[in-house]
Amino acid sequence: MAHHKSAKKRIRQTEKRRLHNRYYAKTTRNAIKTLRSTTDKAEAEALLPSVIGMIDKLAKRNILHKKNAANKKSKLTKFVNSL
Repeated sequence: MAHHKSAKKRIRQTEKRRLHNRYYAKTTRNAIKTLRSTTDKAEAEALLPSVIGMIDKLAKRNILHKKNAANKKSKLTKFVNSL
């Protein structure tokens, strides 16, 4: 257990950040699932920009690796174009 005031604060901060990051990562995963389950091309094209924006934000904040984000965006775009 931490004994210093700064270490205790750091533990509080990291826990808060972890929960925050988990929330946004889970929300993005759900949005991706929704997009992938769509069979209507017009609906998928409407959803795609918002999902790509969510993925970009995760990459910007280092929740996702930038190359992982690029792969996800590429595969989703390919999926939407194939509908």
